[in-house]
Order: sequence, then structure tokens, then C-alpha cells
Amino acid sequence: MTRLTDHLIVLSFDCLSEHDVPLLRELPNFKKFIENSSFCTQVETIYPSVTYPCHATIVTGNLPNRHGIVNNTFIQPGRTSPDWYWHRRHIKGTTLYDEAKNAGMKTAALLWPVTAKADIDYNMPEIFANRPWQHQIPVSLFNGSPRYQLEMNAKFGHVRKGLSQPELDDFVLESTVETIKTKKPGLMLVHFVDLDSQRHMYGFSSKEAQAAIHRHDQRLGRIIEAIKDAGIYENATIAILGDHSALDESKVVKLNVLFKERGLIQTNPAGKVTEWKAYCKSCDGSAYVYLKDENDHDTKNAITELLAELMLASSNGIEACITGQEANAKGADGTVFRMLEAARGYYFSEALDGEYIEEVTELDVKSKKYTFACHGYSPEKEGYHTVFFAAGKGIRPGISIRSMHLVDEGPTFARLLGLDLGNTDGRIVEGILDI
Repeated sequence: MTRLTDHLIVLSFDCLSEHDVPLLRELPNFKKFIENSSFCTQVETIYPSVTYPCHATIVTGNLPNRHGIVNNTFIQPGRTSPDWYWHRRHIKGTTLYDEAKNAGMKTAALLWPVTAKADIDYNMPEIFANRPWQHQIPVSLFNGSPRYQLEMNAKFGHVRKGLSQPELDDFVLESTVETIKTKKPGLMLVHFVDLDSQRHMYGFSSKEAQAAIHRHDQRLGRIIEAIKDAGIYENATIAILGDHSALDESKVVKLNVLFKERGLIQTNPAGKVTEWKAYCKSCDGSAYVYLKDENDHDTKNAITELLAELMLASSNGIEACITGQEANAKGADGTVFRMLEAARGYYFSEALDGEYIEEVTELDVKSKKYTFACHGYSPEKEGYHTVFFAAGKGIRPGISIRSMHLVDEGPTFARLLGLDLGNTDGRIVEGILDI
């Protein structure tokens, strides 16, 4: 298969939405890029629309039920901070970076989700120190490319303030610029989280979120400048994309509170889960209801009755309830008993204490207990699309695609690089390719 580009740089601006396009068209670097790009401002995301499943979809071309990353975090009832799907081993099937490496290309990934322990030449994975005895730097080094990460930390570690934004994205930017100039990778995947963080903390349209988009414009300018400085601009393709949108919320739904009241979850005096029959696993704007024993018909009946009761009033915050089979048909985890969609203004928490529905306060958000905006909602929610822009070698400029799906991005990237992801849920968007 003919390779259409020598260098593909994929920039994921987490939580970039269709509603951001008017502002992007005003900012100098985005404006210039978009004018020379082909694009879609109506990209349908996946279900559940959370970061790790989304990014696994982008590099596989498959839906969560197929690639296996069905949520950000694992089912670990009662853990204050559940482990995430950090590692490459959790993805079923091949990925864009696997195929690029197999074809002899240099590969790089900076904070790209689900890449810990991946076979990537220059890998700085997104992974947290999630145990009291762990420290962030050794955890990152152990799960990525040690020498590369030590080099980037030595040069730019002073920019970072732990995991705080926007400093973390500023560190990723400096590392990206340096990697482009010195390594010139054939495939580079970069994940920026500044905008997503600000929306969670301050709301979708907050001045803090708008400021993050302005910072992203400056970051884009720096990256394009680095590509030119590296002497690869004429032979490079740049893709800019979002993974999902977000919606404001002011109330949190805590179904596990009711499960606990009805004896389906047992806790010790310290509030730690000791036993459970059913558990509501949050995906923020949606939630999975899991059973410990799928043959426990008494629990099935109890949950069915409870959810039917809750669905009678919109003030209970649940907009839709579907079966595992129906969830599977939407690409979500088909092993669940039920999947729930939150009504607008609501989202799900796994908390076991307090009231079933709670108002979100500024104090809650400052303490990182709750958020003011989130994602995870159904892609069928109105005005909830993300975006895709591509420009450079192998891309025909000026083509506006009416609609596409997140699963289409991986196969399209693979075609640009002369690679094949095999039989995927997505399709190659051939109309924008200069074949």
C-alpha cells in the first residue's frame, strides 16, 4: 500500500468540541491551519465518551466492546482511586503505533492514554502514581522509555508542577517540540489535557476553558514551527482532533447509596466495601450497573424494580436505562446488567455516602470531590460532537466532511502511513486523501 506521508503528527486536544470551532477560526494558528485543512466539525464520539476508550478507539478504529477499553477505570468497588486502563496489554488487537513500528517507522507518544509498556520508541505514557508508596517519576520511567523520559525531564522538568494544568501541558509541549526537532518520528501521538481539566473545574464555557483554547493555539503554533525547524514540514501531515465534548452539570447521582441502603453493598465501619452484589460504575455522564453474580436473579429483580421506580421522575437524574445487549449494540460493555444515561445537568458518582442526589457546590469542586462539567454521555445527545482537522502531505485541502465517526480516524491515519489496521469498525475517509 502506498505511503502518503513521511511524518504523521496527531494532536489530541482533549474535550475539543464542535462549539469551539467559531473561536478556533478566530485564533491565529488554528485559523491558518483550518484554512489549509480538510475537516469535520460533526464527529460522532463513542459510548461511553470518556478519554481512555476514546483514545483506544482513535488508534484501533474499533469501538470499546471490541478493543476492550470500556471505561477509564476498573471495577474496584470502594477504592477511593481505582486503577486506570493504563497499559497497552488491555487493548485487544493491533494499534496504529504497533503497525507503524512493525513497518520500521520511528514512533513517539506523549501522554497518550493506554500506552504504558507499549512498544513505542519514545514513550512518555499517561500513568499516575496510584499507591501511597509510589512516586510519579519512577512509575512513568518504568512504564515508558526511561532514557527518553529522563532526557525530557532533565531539560523541561522545571516547567511541570506535578499533574497540575496548564503546567503539565506546557511540559508536554516542550517535550513535543524537542522530540520533533531531534527524533523526527514517522508517527507521533500527543495528548493535551488543559482544556478538559478547565472544563471539569470551571464549566464548559468558563473563561478558564476559553483561556485553555488560547493556550492550545499558542501550542499549535510552536509545534508547527518545530516541524518547519526540523526540515520535515513539506513531508509531514498534522491532524488535530478532539475525543469528546462535555456538558455542564450541577447535580450528582449516587446510585450506590441506594444499593447500600437495600443491602446490595456491604461496608465496614470505615465505609470501605466488604461485599457487593451490584455496583454502579461511573462513566461520568453514563454508568454501568454490574452484578457480581450474573445468575443472582433476586438482585436482578431488585435492581429492575429500583430503576423502574427511579425512571418515573426526571428529578432522579436518569434519562435512559438499557440492557447489556443494547449497550453492546452501541459499542459499550455488553457484559453489564444495565447501562444508564444521565439527564442533562446530572452525572454519576460511585460514592456510597450522603444523599442519592446531591447539588454540586464550589467547595465540592475545589476539593475535587465533584465537577462542574463532564463527558461520558451518549453520542446521541444533541450538540455533543467533537472535531477533526487534517492538513499537509497526503491531504487534499479545503474539503468539509458533513459527518464522520471517531472510529474512522484510525483507518484514515493508517492509510496515510501505508498501513492496515485490518477489519475495523471504522472506515477510511478517502475523500480527504490525496491518493
